[in-house]
Amino acid sequence: MVTLFKSAWEGVFDPLLRRPDRVQSAALCWRNGKKGKEVLLITSRDTGRWIIPKGWPIRGLDGAGTAAQEAWEEAGVKPVANKTKPLGLYHYIKKLDNGLPAPVEATVYSIEVDHLEDEFPEKSQRKRSWMSPKQAAALVAEPELRELLLDF
Repeated sequence: MVTLFKSAWEGVFDPLLRRPDRVQSAALCWRNGKKGKEVLLITSRDTGRWIIPKGWPIRGLDGAGTAAQEAWEEAGVKPVANKTKPLGLYHYIKKLDNGLPAPVEATVYSIEVDHLEDEFPEKSQRKRSWMSPKQAAALVAEPELRELLLDF
């Protein structure tokens, strides 16, 4: 009986009642380093964990444009170019300002970095670091983002 209820809940009721994922655009910022491609990770403002720049949709910008804007604000990225076709998606749980958790689906866009500015809006709130995709994958918490980094 418990198995039947669990199956019905997971297969029918939970998908109907669960709120849809919130969406964000994320920037996988990269450059060609001496030993191959390097990616840029930044720290989150709240916990200091390693992440890639990302944010909520910005009116008047598409997903790639939003990702580029977030890369500027959060990491001082000046791009060579950004791709409008996404690299992929990853999911994570964001703690909202009211303390409640919310599922988020982040669409990731590739942004080749021309240079990093010394001054940018969130400079005092974050650290940033270049590393190999393999090193970055070992530092991020989200399994799907880890896979995107390893495939990059």
